[in-house]
Amino acid sequence: MAEDDLDQDLLMQWSCQHLEYIFSDITLLRQALTHRSVAQDEPDEASEVMEVQPHNERLEFLGDAVLDLAVSVLLYHRFPQASEGEMSHWRSTFVSTNALSHLGRELELGSRLRLGRGEAMSGGRDKASILGNSLEAILGAVFLDGGWTGIMTVMERLFRDRLDQFAANGGSKDYKTVLQERLQGVGRPLPCYTLDAVSGDPHERRFSVGVLVNGSITGRGNGNTKRRAEQEAAREALLFMDQQEGRLE
Repeated sequence: MAEDDLDQDLLMQWSCQHLEYIFSDITLLRQALTHRSVAQDEPDEASEVMEVQPHNERLEFLGDAVLDLAVSVLLYHRFPQASEGEMSHWRSTFVSTNALSHLGRELELGSRLRLGRGEAMSGGRDKASILGNSLEAILGAVFLDGGWTGIMTVMERLFRDRLDQFAANGGSKDYKTVLQERLQGVGRPLPCYTLDAVSGDPHERRFSVGVLVNGSITGRGNGNTKRRAEQEAAREALLFMDQQEGRLE
């Protein structure tokens, strides 16, 4: 069996096992798994490598849009009473780089990535950005290969457990817990909450709270209890982190 045939068989096995999807055009999956660093290894051969197997950035661009729309559809149907603002925040949680990298690790995506030697030696197979971007590229490949039906089948499989758990909580999030888990997931210090002000009459207290991430205030919240104010501050911090990740990608 030729090396390319063996490679394609391994990719098809991975896709069937982890995505529960069979590609009609397996070269799309190969491209989705090919990082741009592959073409940077040998400058004299870069053009040849790119011609034979382009990297995944164009598929990542497509997959990013596909992911947003597919998650929006899943949330829209699963939570018919949710507001636009709630669904917007929930979606940002599901499609963040941190969330996608965790999903990529569950899919053993790192073992299938095609990386340049330098990127592989520097731990690229477990980098959150590479895992998240590569997963988006895979979704772009599924969309091109199987259309809307194909991508929604894969998305429902990938996000089934997460949506079930989310629905079991009534579509609500303990934002303090989410923030703590998210920071722990990337090896950062736990958040610190500060009580900035207490106002109002004794029976109508209002609490103002800030949350520090890495020593800087990244969210502020107000509420008639300290806990509610902390939850709002954590929610604002998560939104801030989502925006920062979007600018870094």
